[in-house]
Amino acid sequence: MHPLQRLSRLPLYWQVLLINGAVFALGAVALLLSPATVSRQVLVSEAVVLVGGLALVLVVNALLLRRSLAPVDRVVREMQVVELHDGQRLTTPATGPGARLVGSYNAMLDRLEAERSASNARALAAQEAERHRIAQELHDQVGQDLTVVLLGLKQLAARAPAELVEELELLRDSARTGLDDVRRVARELRPGVLADLGLGSALAALCSDFTAHGGLPVRRTIAPGLPDLGPERELVVYRVAQEALTNAARHARGATEVTLSLARVGGNALLEVTDDGRGATAVVPGSGVRGMRERAVLVGATVSVDGGPAGTTVRLVVPLPEVAP
Repeated sequence: MHPLQRLSRLPLYWQVLLINGAVFALGAVALLLSPATVSRQVLVSEAVVLVGGLALVLVVNALLLRRSLAPVDRVVREMQVVELHDGQRLTTPATGPGARLVGSYNAMLDRLEAERSASNARALAAQEAERHRIAQELHDQVGQDLTVVLLGLKQLAARAPAELVEELELLRDSARTGLDDVRRVARELRPGVLADLGLGSALAALCSDFTAHGGLPVRRTIAPGLPDLGPERELVVYRVAQEALTNAARHARGATEVTLSLARVGGNALLEVTDDGRGATAVVPGSGVRGMRERAVLVGATVSVDGGPAGTTVRLVVPLPEVAP
C-alpha cells in the first residue's frame, strides 16, 4: 500500500501530528546540512533566511493540512443550514480523512431521510385511517341520529298546534343544516368521490364545497388527458389542494378569487393554487406547509410556496407513474 494511502487511513489527530513532525524534521535537517549559521548578533541576511524558512514551513504545513481539514469546515457549515427534504449532498473528496467524513455525513443524511420518510408514511397512514374512522362515525352515527331527529320533528309538526308549527320548522331547519355540515365534514375527512369518480371530479367537488361554505370563489382548470396517477398520488394532490384552499381562506388578505389548475407538464402533473390577495414576500412555513411537503415526499413530489404582494401560489409537482410497455 502506498505510504500516502496508509497515512490517509490514520485518525485525523495522528495525521496532523505526523505532518507537523515531518515538516519540522525537514526544517531541522535542512538547517543541519546547510552552511547557514546564526551570529551572536543576527545579521540581516541571516534574519531573511530564518524568516524565509519559517514562511516556507508555514506554507507547506498549511497546504498539507488544508487538504485534510477543509472538508471539516464544509461539513460544519452545511450542518447549520441543511434541510432533509432538499436532497443536497456534499461532493466527496477523492482521498483522505475528508473523504471519509463527507461520505459518512452524506450517508447519515440518507439514513435520516429514509427513516423520516418511513416515519411520515406511518404517521400519515395512521392519520388517514383515523380520518376514515371519524368520517364513518359521523356518517353512520351522528348522521343517522340527526335524520331521526328530522323525521321526529316532521311527525311532531303534523300533530302540533298551529302556534308551535313555526318554531318546529325552525328546529327542523337547524337540524337539517347540522346534518348537511356533518355530511360535508365527513366528505372532507374521507373523500369518497376520489375513489368513486376520480381526481378531477373530487377537485371540482372540493372547490364547490369550499365556495358554498363561506370560502372564496374558485376558478378551476383541470386539463383533459391527464393519465391515472394512482391512489397514493391522487390522495396527495387532493390533500395539498385542500390545505392550499384552506390557507387561502385563512391568510390571503383582501383576496377576491382563488385559481386552481391541474395539468400535465412534461413527465409531471402540476397542481397550482393561487389567490389574488396580499401575501407576505417571505413565506414562513407553518404546520400546514410542512404537512403538504411531508405528504409530497412520500410520492417523490415537491411543494413550493411563493408569496408576494400580488398573491400566493402553492405549487405541487408530482412525477407521473411509469407506464409499462
